[in-house]
Amino acid sequence: MSLKKTYVIFLMLLSQLVFSQEGIPVYADYLSDNLYLVHPSMAGASNANKIRLTARKQWFDVDNAPNLQSANINFRMGDKTGLGAIVFKDENGRFSQTGVYVTFAYHLLFSRDRTDLNMLSFGLSGGFIQSNVDLRGLDDIVDPDPVILNRIQKDAYYNVDFGLSYHYLEWYGHFTVKNILPTTRDIFDNNTPIQEPNNQRRYVMSFGRVFDFGEKWSFEPSLLYQVTERTEESSIDVNAKAYRDLGEKTTIWGGLSYRRSLDGAEFSEDGVLVENQQLQYFTPFLGVNYKKWMVGYTYSYQANSVVLSDGGFHQLTLGYDFGKRKERWNCKCPAVNSK
Repeated sequence: MSLKKTYVIFLMLLSQLVFSQEGIPVYADYLSDNLYLVHPSMAGASNANKIRLTARKQWFDVDNAPNLQSANINFRMGDKTGLGAIVFKDENGRFSQTGVYVTFAYHLLFSRDRTDLNMLSFGLSGGFIQSNVDLRGLDDIVDPDPVILNRIQKDAYYNVDFGLSYHYLEWYGHFTVKNILPTTRDIFDNNTPIQEPNNQRRYVMSFGRVFDFGEKWSFEPSLLYQVTERTEESSIDVNAKAYRDLGEKTTIWGGLSYRRSLDGAEFSEDGVLVENQQLQYFTPFLGVNYKKWMVGYTYSYQANSVVLSDGGFHQLTLGYDFGKRKERWNCKCPAVNSK
């Protein structure tokens, strides 16, 4: 096969890699009472221990569309120590990654009693991730070439995430650095010069406040900003979430999230005029907490001129809280107050 055809195949693979993320992608999981999946400092931060399962599927009408499954648990050990663990599998076309994280968190309580929440939290996660690229069947696209290996290529690596969280009454803020350790890995080991970038460090910042509207209703606006260091890609989430308390055992909640990238991608519809579009997602979400159980659903719609599919992204979250340690904080702070 010619050198040109070889690089066509490599470019097809790399186009998928560009849209994949190292480690766990940041979607809208955190809006379904799943902050630990994004911020390691939230391990054991609540007054109850938590288990969360998520399943996300994009574009049901597209073969090999991105999908993500995760399971995590986090709990408090003693007064100040939090522990957690995450396992996940993320697939995107011919690329996939599976991994596990373990987390140690430390919570400093400045509160005098349960009437005034004032807590600073630190979290450190160590992760082991295996990346795969499926090269099987590429010879069917063009003439066979011995340069293209007909197999699944694998590479494993370690990395570390670090995060800070601060809760003060109804206010909160989080800052997390993901993939702190620089890594250089060969995606292909067939003597090609293509390598994965050696640093995909990502910064995630979020903050918000819960407003109380009587005994039954509360409203929580929040923002999340993330940026990738090497590629300088960035985006911001603007979120609005409402809670309706139906009694001591049941709370329903829902809202809307809008994500917009702060950098654009160029495209051309007529082959002449080059235009620029920014990634935009609208994500309505809905859920219920009943006793110790939680169920949440999110649907994301990509609002762009050029999209791969008109289908949306569906995600289901199932949660269970157990081992409540102390009474609830005297504030509207659902991230750390469990029923």
